[in-house]
Amino acid sequence: MSNTPLAERLRPSSFEEIAGQKHLISSNGVIRRMMLAGRISNMIFYGPPGTGKTTVANIIAKNSGMQLFKLNATTASLSDVKEVIASADGIFSQNGILLYLDEIQYFNKKQQQSLLEYIEDGRVTLIASTTENPYFYIYDALISRCSVFEFKSVGAKEIVPVLRRALDVLNEDSEIKKSADDEALEFLSSCAHGDVRHALTLFEGAYYASENRITTEIAKEFIPSASAGLFDKDSDVHYNLLSGLQKSIRGSDPDAAVFYLAKLLEGGDLLSPIRRLLVIASEDIGLAYPQAAQITYALCESAKALGLPEARIPLASCAIMLATSPKSNTAYEAIAKASADIKMGKGGTIPKHLEAPLFKGYVYPHEFPNDWCEQQYLPDDIKNAKYYTFGENKTEQSAKAYWEAVKKRKL
Repeated sequence: MSNTPLAERLRPSSFEEIAGQKHLISSNGVIRRMMLAGRISNMIFYGPPGTGKTTVANIIAKNSGMQLFKLNATTASLSDVKEVIASADGIFSQNGILLYLDEIQYFNKKQQQSLLEYIEDGRVTLIASTTENPYFYIYDALISRCSVFEFKSVGAKEIVPVLRRALDVLNEDSEIKKSADDEALEFLSSCAHGDVRHALTLFEGAYYASENRITTEIAKEFIPSASAGLFDKDSDVHYNLLSGLQKSIRGSDPDAAVFYLAKLLEGGDLLSPIRRLLVIASEDIGLAYPQAAQITYALCESAKALGLPEARIPLASCAIMLATSPKSNTAYEAIAKASADIKMGKGGTIPKHLEAPLFKGYVYPHEFPNDWCEQQYLPDDIKNAKYYTFGENKTEQSAKAYWEAVKKRKL
């Protein structure tokens, strides 16, 4: 019986064997196309654990002929990087080296900067991986020299075939022909939260805990109740519940809102519904009841301080308050329209009189009645753009009436 972890023994050696990431490694995937073109650039892989980042790096190195070096930024230092770079001198005349740096977010700015000169002169091809958003944790100069690829959670249906391969391997080890129910494999796959490595760990435990057949009952013994409640066999019920919560609140149905909230909390998830409630307060209630955002924040902070199970009480108050509040998405629509113009390259130069420091031509509104005067604020190319439209709720209509009186025109 091998002591090598099951996940390592089943690590794919080709793109065809990898579960998920078809957008990157299928015959039309971007990484696959780059390899076929014979061009391997510096890359950053980001996404949840167990989604194939290391495996893809291994396959790239194998197919490119480069020598692969692996470092983990949680334990590696600059001296480790320099040792790898020194190795390049001996093989530079051949195919070069590929440095796979896992968890790069744990390297500080100076450590990340030390990589630049080596990847710029081609001595090293870098593949860095992270579970965090690289645009927040990786030095801009390094990102600008890399292609960034997102690895997504693997769907339960894509994990099931991996568990079937695992069953064959373990049966061969033990020389016992155990079987596994389809429902048990689907259950274990869905409870792995998109992490293939974790699914294999769960399966291995269930395998050795069973006699001749792995059943759903045996599988459930390896899943904490807080985890089992969150996911179905398609591995997206969690997101569907969050969607149901938001749509119920948006639709002003307090009963449905409390139901979806309860289901999320019974599954042991506290932070996801809190984040969603905070978004809802501004996206769906918004300017119709501006105080909702403050109340929501206070109730969510209270829930975090209490923890489960007591946290369900302030969160239930929050969900019901939001569901029964007047609704407006005018702020959401306004920022979306403004962002669309920015992405199209509009509004590149702001009016001169708005520049800092105080520029000649700027008129100070507080020197006028009602603290308002006519003045251009938007850039010339979008000076007549209309992003915000007053909602039909009482609060926004009151604001509209006030400004129509001040500005002496219909808004």
